[in-house]
Amino acid sequence: MTAAYRWFLSLIDPFAPADGAPPQALWPFVRWALNGAQKAIGLTLAVTFTAGLSELVAASFTGWIIDGTAAGNHAGFWEPFWPVILFGVVFFLIVRPILFAADAGVTSILLGPHLFPLVLSRLNRHTLGHSMRYFENDFAGRISQKALQTSRALTDVVTEVADVGVYSLAVFGGSLLLMASIDSRLLLIFVIWGALYFFALRHFIPRVKLRSAARAGARTQVTGQIVDTLSNVAAVKLFAHNTFEDRATLRELETFRRRALEFGVLSSTFRMVLMTLGGMLPLFSILGALYLWTAGTATPGDITMTAMVATRLSQLTNRIGRVAISIYTNLGEIQDGIDTLAPAHEITDRPDAATAAAGQGALRFEHIQFAYGGKVTALHDLSLDIRAGEKIGLVGASGAGKSTVVSLLLRLYEVEQGRILVDGTDIRDLTQEALRQSISVVRQETSMFNRSALDNIRYGRPDATDAEVFDAARRASAHDFILTLQDHKGRSGYDARLGERGVKLSGGQRQRIALARAILKDAPVLVLDEATSALDSEVEAEIQAALAQVMQGKTVIAIAHRLSTIAQMDRIIVLDQGRIVEAGSHADLLARKGLYARFWDRQSGGFLGAQAAAE
Repeated sequence: MTAAYRWFLSLIDPFAPADGAPPQALWPFVRWALNGAQKAIGLTLAVTFTAGLSELVAASFTGWIIDGTAAGNHAGFWEPFWPVILFGVVFFLIVRPILFAADAGVTSILLGPHLFPLVLSRLNRHTLGHSMRYFENDFAGRISQKALQTSRALTDVVTEVADVGVYSLAVFGGSLLLMASIDSRLLLIFVIWGALYFFALRHFIPRVKLRSAARAGARTQVTGQIVDTLSNVAAVKLFAHNTFEDRATLRELETFRRRALEFGVLSSTFRMVLMTLGGMLPLFSILGALYLWTAGTATPGDITMTAMVATRLSQLTNRIGRVAISIYTNLGEIQDGIDTLAPAHEITDRPDAATAAAGQGALRFEHIQFAYGGKVTALHDLSLDIRAGEKIGLVGASGAGKSTVVSLLLRLYEVEQGRILVDGTDIRDLTQEALRQSISVVRQETSMFNRSALDNIRYGRPDATDAEVFDAARRASAHDFILTLQDHKGRSGYDARLGERGVKLSGGQRQRIALARAILKDAPVLVLDEATSALDSEVEAEIQAALAQVMQGKTVIAIAHRLSTIAQMDRIIVLDQGRIVEAGSHADLLARKGLYARFWDRQSGGFLGAQAAAE
């Protein structure tokens, strides 16, 4: 790679982070997304503009030849025409090819491959920073499509503006100067035509933009519907709802069809108007030049130049129309993407937030009040102290607030009232990354990537060695079944892919891999949210023994409906409707004969026995 080529590519860093959050308005968003690419875009515009001007030089060359032949005779070739011939050789065989090669290069080498990853990486980075509430309120497929759509649309806008817009501007601007050099009356024809063309664009473009945005929105609804169906295809099949889901998709497709028809009618009318205007220019400009020739104020070469320039602009008219529709269609899609992707983050790091947590994992919840932003309160004035290394079990009926406590600790949602401390530090004084690096979590709904088993476990600590991954898998009773895995491409064992969301694994296998991931992370705080709910009794016993080792020296918060899994905890906290109603050891709580004792009685057979006696 030559130094010039490296310099050329260095004009734009395709992975440069953006400054701040994306603005909500269209043009500020465009500046945010393209910031850092100004040199590359400026070079592209300059090269394209120069290439456009070269078209006028070509037309002028033809005019010079015709005027030269009209003034000369048939006696010589080289002597009267050598300056024009030499100019033609240099221009058409050297300068013009280099110009158009450079024009193609800045568009297809510099802009195309770099702008798309630049915009997409910035949107993806911002999207990852959204709170859980954001992702719960939308479809993952729809969000990802919006990011791809917006990145592609903005890339297309820049390349089309450079490739056609600036090129056409150069041709039109140069044409005005060329016509002015012939006769001001020819210039007037071009000016009037340019004004009509401008007003046509001004009338149609906003309407095209609006209908394009409506079409884009309808298309994403179709995508969201299909993604939602396919993501839950097991439920569709189990409930025999193929027809039901098909009708739902057809309804969304019908809406898209109507929006596409509205857009198609408008764009067809727009094209017809542009083609009419495109036909007007060569007709009236050539007739005007012909009139000037009859009046003796224009030469045959002037007529030729006028005809070539006007015809070239007429040909560009159709292309400009298509590109104008495409540009404003893309602008509509960009605005549609902004509405979905660019809202401000609900949870942000403070400017002076610490980038690392220090301590052994002591936790403190102070007067927590939380309602998920609604009116139904999930936690009521909850206060709880957990010593470093203490093992806590959270118990309660569904909806009592157990998982909410964990979500607030992880700052997946922002505390509405009160505060949470980790080793004496408010979690809002830590960056979100620093906070979550100090906590290992195994949830009831395990998260699996469509990557190898090795990569899924190593996600807990990306710098872990293979030996450390294998050890974590053994401690989670996952090693043996991982060795038996094989995917559709023949990869086996730790190299086998697990499928999207781990669909190729059983629930118990997914949880064992999630446990191995948490073991490998080795954080001072361990959260087990129904971590053994999908395991059979034999495997659960194996993992409980492994967890007993893993929990040594760690602060543990365990949520479980099966009370036998948390009976050995240092302390059990009983929640009811968002409040702590009981706290103590397993034996203490049984002796109180309160809510925990009733839960235990039901799970240990007392409830079934009472029911049998009643019958």
